[in-house]
Amino acid sequence: MLAIDLGTSGPKVAVVSVEAEVLGWRTERTALHLSEGGGAEQDPEDWWRAICAASRAVLEATGLSGGRSADGKARIVAVSVTAQWAGTVAVDGEGKALRPAITWMDSRGARYMDAHCGGALRVEGYGVSKLVRWIRRTGGAPSLVGKEPTAHLLWLRHNEPEVFAAAAHFLEPKDWINRRLTGRATATTDSICLHWITDNRDIGAIAYDDALVEQLGVPRAKLPELVAATEVIAELTAGAAEDLGLAPLVTGGAAVQVMGGTPDVHSAAVGSGAVGDGELHLYFGTSSWLSGHTRAKKIDLFHNIASLPSALPGRYLIGDSQETAGACFEHLRDHLLFPDDGLSGPPPEDFFERAEALASAAPAGSRGLIYTPWLYGERCPTPDHTIRAGFHNLSLASTRGELLRSVYEGVAFNTRWLLQYVEKFVGRPAPSIRFIGGGASSALWSQILADVLDRPIEQVAQPRACNARGAALLASLGLGYLKVEDIPARVRVARRYEPRADAREVYDANFAAFLDIYAKNKAIHRRLNGARPGSS
Repeated sequence: MLAIDLGTSGPKVAVVSVEAEVLGWRTERTALHLSEGGGAEQDPEDWWRAICAASRAVLEATGLSGGRSADGKARIVAVSVTAQWAGTVAVDGEGKALRPAITWMDSRGARYMDAHCGGALRVEGYGVSKLVRWIRRTGGAPSLVGKEPTAHLLWLRHNEPEVFAAAAHFLEPKDWINRRLTGRATATTDSICLHWITDNRDIGAIAYDDALVEQLGVPRAKLPELVAATEVIAELTAGAAEDLGLAPLVTGGAAVQVMGGTPDVHSAAVGSGAVGDGELHLYFGTSSWLSGHTRAKKIDLFHNIASLPSALPGRYLIGDSQETAGACFEHLRDHLLFPDDGLSGPPPEDFFERAEALASAAPAGSRGLIYTPWLYGERCPTPDHTIRAGFHNLSLASTRGELLRSVYEGVAFNTRWLLQYVEKFVGRPAPSIRFIGGGASSALWSQILADVLDRPIEQVAQPRACNARGAALLASLGLGYLKVEDIPARVRVARRYEPRADAREVYDANFAAFLDIYAKNKAIHRRLNGARPGSS
């Protein structure tokens, strides 16, 4: 399998066996363009350039140049895509992007969500009749924070009506890549669900809901055809094969199947190996989430948690998200410690290793120094696009090691805040939590999480490859190589971290302070960032 995993910082392209062994991967960087008022955009052509460069590199590195091994015994049989979720790409009839992609971080549409979601009689900001319809049919409701495709489309309709009118389709990032691979405009029943326009009551027969589509105000013809994540949507085109480095295979007559694929949250859930009902996994990349599979369709409106269609047939997935996890360290490195502003040199290539060593020497609790990780607002467990990050209780005695450790701990406190509501949603405490994503490469973060959450943390092997592994596992399911019950045995746990009793008291105290910091400062941040120009 060729597994394409498009993250916010760029794509990872991996070669994965049909038994889910990750044979190798390569990454490339892509740019994120932030603008005043909450804009966060990327260039789809930059995505494609980076995907193709990474694809060619990994095919060569794994001995599959052209898509086939030199001895002819192994070849690429399918391409499966996973990508950042809740983005919007407006394309013309040829699939060309009409403007930059609006990413999941973009909050410019927040101003339109009150009118879209409200009504004369409201509950938590939602009109009662609208809320009942959304919950009954979709299992959730659009976030009032304004960072989902619903808000993107409303923003486009009001601010770029010419683009809105000219668009042949509005596609998620994953579905834009599939359009480029096959020439076919599709969405999977899991990727479309954050548009809140599908009837998800029958998990085996998800379809657009005419009333919800009309309420959104998008012509039905501009919405892509719905398919399953494990479905073959088409064969790879010759042009896409040429770009990816698979042309010799395709021109030689071999068919390469392109799967429906799935968003990153869904592929991570599968790639973690925690596919049993109620089993949880924690993902730390640029952002983070705490999720798992369930058989029940339900919603926690107060904490922005819902069970949404899963990539696995017949299952729902717990949907939640926290805005910044690994991004906190990138911000610290690039904007505070080593900015390109003439006052410091470039960061060392081993910055993260050095940071972890320094933070490991600091005491648990960082001597009361608390970091709040809300660099771009927050989604869960409280939707608040105006809250911002900070170091709290910083003193003349605070050391750089404590400052660094407080970032690890602050993201862990944010996760603990979410965990209490996810466990209520599931109906039981998690006996353990699988840890995946780039952040799971950190032994220190794994132990801090075990201590702060008071739950065993299972660090999955090759944690950076979890999305690619999940995408490949879904392809293997769709092509008949594996069954769902085979998945846990295909995902190895590298190490298990147990909570330490001697850290419990200090982390309980700091977590209580963390919650107080939010409660006592949210009004200030709302005044500073609610309507002030440049507040993004």
